[in-house]
Amino acid sequence: MRTDNRADDELRNIKLEVGILNNATGSAYIEWGKNKILVGVYGPEEAPPAIEIQDKAILKVEYRMTTFSSLEEHGKYTPNRRAIEISKVLREALSNLVLLDKYPGGIIEINILVLQAEGGTRVASFVASVAALIDAGIALRDIGYGISAGKVNGRIVLDLSKEEDNLGQGDIPICMSRTGEILLLQLDGKISREEFEKALNMIRDKKDVFVNLIREAFYKKYRGPIDNDLVDII
Repeated sequence: MRTDNRADDELRNIKLEVGILNNATGSAYIEWGKNKILVGVYGPEEAPPAIEIQDKAILKVEYRMTTFSSLEEHGKYTPNRRAIEISKVLREALSNLVLLDKYPGGIIEINILVLQAEGGTRVASFVASVAALIDAGIALRDIGYGISAGKVNGRIVLDLSKEEDNLGQGDIPICMSRTGEILLLQLDGKISREEFEKALNMIRDKKDVFVNLIREAFYKKYRGPIDNDLVDII
């Protein structure tokens, strides 16, 4: 068993809420284990005059951690290299999910704020961002989800805690669409091809967990299907 007595493929408890920010176009809040993350989506709005008009929308993603989110972030008031890197990879992943060509000359902003961190914040932020985009009525190709897999004590496990992330032999955050297209893939550590394929299959097996999680969040908020172009998505 793992340090928190979970099975190798067992996820930590996940709670998702949508539509919680009055002044955002769409929003979501996720608690995943001890992670607590808030996401606000703004737009699509007309891009500022200084930005050259594009044939599709510009997607901006800013991932930030509060100074009280973890001991590592204590006293850090500006985005560090890790926050900049996560902002970049999340923007690339979400850009392949959002139908940006539906909003030419526009800009869509996704602001992610990590209130408390305990391992796996980038995949949790991705899931919350997808929910917030749906809440904002932004057109998506599909639902996306993500899980961090890893290697701990020689075994491939899902949803690493902070302790497992810090002390394990490898970390593989992966985000993908419901159809199986990989949108984000990073790897830190030594993982064999066979171990990677096992991790990928374990993550694919959890697809329905996240599809149902998003559906239930919207049903709880709106007590029925939402009235926009994304009804077929969720």
